[in-house]
Amino acid sequence: MDLGRVIRFDQVKGYGFIAPESGDEDIFLHVNDLLDDKHLIKPGISVMFEVEEGDRGLKASAVRIAEDRHAPAARPARSGNYTKAQNSDEEFSEELCEVISQEKYLQEITEVLLTVDPSLTGKQILAARSALAEIGRKYGWVED
Repeated sequence: MDLGRVIRFDQVKGYGFIAPESGDEDIFLHVNDLLDDKHLIKPGISVMFEVEEGDRGLKASAVRIAEDRHAPAARPARSGNYTKAQNSDEEFSEELCEVISQEKYLQEITEVLLTVDPSLTGKQILAARSALAEIGRKYGWVED
C-alpha cells in the first residue's frame, strides 16, 4: 500500500488526483476505486492506495482514508530545543525560535502547501520543500 494526499477530487464528475508521499507523479483517482464514501474524500486528506498502470498512466485502486491521518496535524509540544533567531543583519537578536527536525519541518511545509493550494503537483511540492528546507538550514530553524 502506498500513502498520499488527495490534491483534488470532483464528487460530481467522480475523479481526482493523489500526490503520493514518494513525490512521484500525481496518480489518477476514480470514484469506483474508493473503499470509503466519496463524500469523505476532500483535498488534503491522507489516503492509502494501490497503484496500477491504467490506459492513460498511473491509477489508484483500493483507495481508503489512512487511519488517524485525515485529522489536521496537531501542533507539536515545545521540546525545549531553542536557538536565537537571526535578524536581517545576520546578527542574533534576543528572540528565541524553536528548532525542529528537518523531517517535521518538511511535513509542516507539505501540510501548508496542500492547504493553501491543493492543485499543486507532487513535483511542485518537492521543489518548494527543497527551497524552504535550504532556508530553514541557513537560519538554523531545523536540525539535520
